[in-house]
Amino acid sequence: MKVYPTERLRNVALISHGGAGKTSLAETMAFNAGHTTRVGKVEDGTTISDFHPEEIKRKMTINATLVPIEWKDNKINLIDTPGFADYAAEVKAAMRVVDSLIVVVEGVSGVEVQTEVYWEEAEKHNIPRIAFINKLDRENSSFSRTLEQMRENLGHKVVPIQLPIGSENSFTGIVDLLHMKAFTWEAGGKFKESEIPADMADEAASAREQLVESSAEGNDDLLTKYLEGETLTPEEVYAGLKAAIIKGTVVPVLCGSAGKNIGVHQLLDLIVESLPSPADTLAAEGKNLNAEPTAALIFKTLADPYVGKLSFFRLFSGSIKADSFLYNANREKEEKIGQILVMRGKNQDTVTELKAGDIAAVAKLGETTTGDTLCQKNNQVQLEGIEFPEPRFSVAIEPKSKGDEDKLGSAINRLMEEDPSIRWTKNPETRQNLLTGMGESHLDIILERLQRKFGVEVNTKDPIVPYRETIRGTVKVEGKHKKQTGGHGQYGHVWLEISPGSGNEYEFTESLFGGSVPKQYVPAVEKGVKEFMSEGVLAGYPVSGVKVNLYDGSYHTVDSNELSFKLAAIIAMKKGMEQAKPTLLEPIAEVEVTIPEQFMGDIMGDLTGKRGRILGMEPKGRYQIIKAQVPAAEMQRYAIELKSMTQGRGFYKMDITGYEELPPNMAEKVIAARKAEKAEEK
Repeated sequence: MKVYPTERLRNVALISHGGAGKTSLAETMAFNAGHTTRVGKVEDGTTISDFHPEEIKRKMTINATLVPIEWKDNKINLIDTPGFADYAAEVKAAMRVVDSLIVVVEGVSGVEVQTEVYWEEAEKHNIPRIAFINKLDRENSSFSRTLEQMRENLGHKVVPIQLPIGSENSFTGIVDLLHMKAFTWEAGGKFKESEIPADMADEAASAREQLVESSAEGNDDLLTKYLEGETLTPEEVYAGLKAAIIKGTVVPVLCGSAGKNIGVHQLLDLIVESLPSPADTLAAEGKNLNAEPTAALIFKTLADPYVGKLSFFRLFSGSIKADSFLYNANREKEEKIGQILVMRGKNQDTVTELKAGDIAAVAKLGETTTGDTLCQKNNQVQLEGIEFPEPRFSVAIEPKSKGDEDKLGSAINRLMEEDPSIRWTKNPETRQNLLTGMGESHLDIILERLQRKFGVEVNTKDPIVPYRETIRGTVKVEGKHKKQTGGHGQYGHVWLEISPGSGNEYEFTESLFGGSVPKQYVPAVEKGVKEFMSEGVLAGYPVSGVKVNLYDGSYHTVDSNELSFKLAAIIAMKKGMEQAKPTLLEPIAEVEVTIPEQFMGDIMGDLTGKRGRILGMEPKGRYQIIKAQVPAAEMQRYAIELKSMTQGRGFYKMDITGYEELPPNMAEKVIAARKAEKAEEK
């Protein structure tokens, strides 16, 4: 592939809700550019961008995939992204490295949830975008209805620059309002240019006037000229439109059908003519392209057990040559850059050099991971990283084969290089290995990759809720360990006072007198108390909130030793805990739920139904934040429940901040379930 200068690059991501046709659109664009000889289909698993086994199996996009399109001596670095919330991390990464977006909206379903979510993200970061209403050849599709829905849900900055000719089965072409021409399609994707149909002349003239007005707003001089009643030339309309797109004051709306290759040529033309190049983006930020040092951001990593690691990067400034060295500013390590790979789906080409703004990949970087900056060692730069969504849904996993523990940990770490939105932790209280992701579907994919790529099969369980045990009464108990063997015997004898303590941990004191227990054995008594605290008497959960005082005991000059006093303390603790009104404590989480206002009632009712206490509410733009305290046991599947209740528009964060007594009727169920689980393990 040839090396493209910065001005001839366009970095664009396709975003939308799942099913709007992003992958089919990317496929048709690649076909029109001559990169393929036939248009692949998602249903057949033959598209360029959905090439991973999990994507072919599910017939959906899971990974953000680079599909470079060479069009009219420009290179469009097109990134096809997933459309479902579980894979939002892929979209976030793509948004970080592109200069503009194509928002694909289906002409039947209209604006769906994830389209709104990603649109808001684009607004937050002021990313220029255009919109493409797709599948207008389908039954029940409607351009006008979808456009109106876009204005209601996405804002009035959306302005049509095309109109459809016909609808549903009779959809045959478009009216181009920029050139005031009609284009109709024939079999095989060929189209012919003609005059605007007479019955659409008035509609086209009105829409053209709206387009000219919106374009004029992109440039003060053009706006003045327009307001003074002068006619803008086609070149001025184009220039104004591009300026308005970059400013974010206008989102042009195109229309077509990726499946029938209607409107896709015009979309490609608009990308190279009106969307910003990396040079335009830097200029908009007030930066001089030629004055910026070399800086590249790794935005995606693919881990392959055979080929090794493949790192995708955007070169924000400077240039890179093959077989050179760059410095990782995050890790403070130098990295060898071998071949510079231009990926198109799973296929690759090479270039000898990369200019500022381009996107490529490099293999086998030793230390570098997603979010890292590569730069020159003598001119160091650290770019802003990628803000990935926080995963909330966990499962406990263990390898099916006992000898695979080390293999599992190594494989998960490799997968975390690929997907920064998963977490791998060990709960010290429950001793479970927890894999946390964005949802059930996301974790299913991770476990499939674990088996396919690394040969590790696992069993999954629900995470154990980290309950604790405590007491409500005070007791004085005796613990005696006495054992006679052939030689020296064992003798330890203690009296402990066990009472409710303050805080979540335990407190150990001693108030001995008269040498009843020699001082050298006191640490052994405390050790026995501490060891007992790891498993209580009700259900084997850790004990907390207990105060233990060693106040008396006795010893034998020959048979006493540290082990005997440790065992005596354990005997006393077991007896004392059983007598001191033991009870279960449940973890309580501080929860913040962020939702659109229309879901307030449902969410508050649901949290109350989970035995939660609403602490307050506060507005945040279009959203409301609900703060509550909720038992952690009730929040196990909340990531899925919240998605369902808010149609994917809500999100939350939570932290366990304390423990409270579990109601007796619920405690009985937890104890019974725990005992059954332990019996099954044996």
